[in-house]
Amino acid sequence: MNEQEGNVLFPVFVKLHEVETLLVGGGAVGLEKLEAILRNSPRAKVTLCAKEILQEKIRALADEHPSVRIIEKPFKKKYLKGKDLVIMATDSRKLHEKIKKMCRKRHILANVADTPDMCDFYLSSVMIKGDLKIAISSNGKSPTLTKRIREYLEEAIPDDVQAVLDRLQEIRGKLKGDFEFKVKELNKVTESWLDKRQNDG
Repeated sequence: MNEQEGNVLFPVFVKLHEVETLLVGGGAVGLEKLEAILRNSPRAKVTLCAKEILQEKIRALADEHPSVRIIEKPFKKKYLKGKDLVIMATDSRKLHEKIKKMCRKRHILANVADTPDMCDFYLSSVMIKGDLKIAISSNGKSPTLTKRIREYLEEAIPDDVQAVLDRLQEIRGKLKGDFEFKVKELNKVTESWLDKRQNDG
């Protein structure tokens, strides 16, 4: 397999409460994207612009999250000012292409719902249990499969994983020695936890 084959995406977790996101679209897909953002980052700073807010739940989410701002007007170039990320979720490819060009010119990363070829990044399917967060990508090929894998992980990963994370943080803070020693000790702890889970199962 050469480097052009397979999934070459570089996974990152973005602090959306520290950057500015523009979401374009007030329909069902816009709502879906807003819900995904807030589920993962409740304090995310989001400006949602749409010619018309077609989903009332969008307004409800904005009321619940002070960092979400709604502009019920058609997209304008000035809305890109100060933005770090743009997510497009309208039914107009022409508008998406126009915004994408503006984003590229301004070095703003952009995502276009259901249009992988126009995306700089993809929104992954995410499994969350406490502080543990696992993002799953199919390289934009099958959101349905990533959803199924997420559901599998939700079943497979035990609910007590948060207690394990807290314990590991505590142990890590008390360990003396170099990096290699700390890694070995933490590997022992996680290995014993996995063994216990397998034996209990």
